[in-house]
Amino acid sequence: MSTVEDFFTQHDDWPWSPPRPGRATFHYLIAVTEGQLRHDVDHVTRTVAPGQWLWVRPGHTLCWHPPGPARGPFILFEPDVLRPDIARLLTPLTAHAAPAVLSPHPDDSTWLQQTALQLLDEHRALGRRPLGVHHALRRSLLEALLLRLANASGVTPADASTGTNRGDTYRRFADALELHFRELHRASDYAELLGCSVRTLSRAAGEATGKGVRELIDERRLLEARRLLGGARWDARAVAVHLGFTDAANFGRFFRDRTGLTPAAFAARGTTTYP
Repeated sequence: MSTVEDFFTQHDDWPWSPPRPGRATFHYLIAVTEGQLRHDVDHVTRTVAPGQWLWVRPGHTLCWHPPGPARGPFILFEPDVLRPDIARLLTPLTAHAAPAVLSPHPDDSTWLQQTALQLLDEHRALGRRPLGVHHALRRSLLEALLLRLANASGVTPADASTGTNRGDTYRRFADALELHFRELHRASDYAELLGCSVRTLSRAAGEATGKGVRELIDERRLLEARRLLGGARWDARAVAVHLGFTDAANFGRFFRDRTGLTPAAFAARGTTTYP
C-alpha cells in the first residue's frame, strides 16, 4: 500500500526507463485523485483521469509510463487475501475480462477515496496497534473498499448478466473458458463440458456479449498470445505449443489474420494507444 507519487519516487528510473512490460502476479488498484495516469494493460495504453480507478489483475501484462502529475492511493494485494465469501461477491470485477478503468459516479468517489486513504493510514500504522488488530483492520478496510467499488453507480463489469438462465450459462462458459482455453477450442467442447447444447450456449454468449462462442474462444487465445509475446517474451513456437496449435506456422496465420502482424513483428512493436 502506497501512493502513486511515493512509488515513482522510491523506484527512481525503474521500470519506465525504458518502459518494460511484465506480467502481474497480484492485483494493482490505483485511485487517481489528481493529474492523469497513463498505464499499459495488455498492450493498450489507458489514460486514467481524476475520480477514475485503474485495476490491473493477475495475469494481465502491464507496463508503466514515465512519471507524470498523477496522484492517489496505490493498493497492491494478492488474490488469496480475500475471504472466500467476499471473493465470490467480487468475481465480476476480479475476472480477467473486467474493465481496466473504472469510473464510479461522483457521488461515490469521495467515500471510495476516503476509504482508500484510511487503508493507507492503517498500512503505515504498523506498530501502533497489536499486530492481529492491524491485519484485521487492513483486511476489513480493503474488503469494504472493494465491495463499495464493485457496486458503485457507473461501474458495470464487462461480464455482468441479467440473472437469467442464459446469463448463468454464459457465466459458466466464461469460467470454463478461462480454465480450458489452452486445450479446448470448439463450441461443442464447452457445450459438452457444461451439459448443454451448442445452440443454447451460442444464444447465451450472443445475449451476453453479441459475439459467437468461437469468436470468444479465439479472442481469449489471442489475448494470451499477445501477453506471452509482448510481456513474457516467449517465441512463436513456444506460444503455439502452449495454446494448442498444431505448429508455429498455423499459429502464425491465426495471429496475423487477427492482428495484421506476424508474432515476431508484434513482439517488436510498441503498444497501441487508446484515448
